[in-house]
Amino acid sequence: MCIGLPMQVVESHDESARCLYRGQESRVDMMLVGPQPVGTWLLVFLDTAREVISEQKARQIADALEAMRLAMLGDNRIDHLFSDLVDREPQLPEFLK
Repeated sequence: MCIGLPMQVVESHDESARCLYRGQESRVDMMLVGPQPVGTWLLVFLDTAREVISEQKARQIADALEAMRLAMLGDNRIDHLFSDLVDREPQLPEFLK
């Protein structure tokens, strides 16, 4: 199974970048997204940047991954990691309304 990680560029090169996720550094292939400036957030699968994402989206993905980690450890106190979903009614997409 492949899970995308939100990573932030800390050093940029032409076809690769040094990126961080939770304090761990990785060399990331940038061929699909092109060179990106330091500070850019990326969605990374298998050490390849697949998409440039916003800081907010990166935070939501990181929170969801943390919730999954906690759930795997048997901790069900994860609502705080889904603050954008808790205490709101589900919304139907426009095409279903």
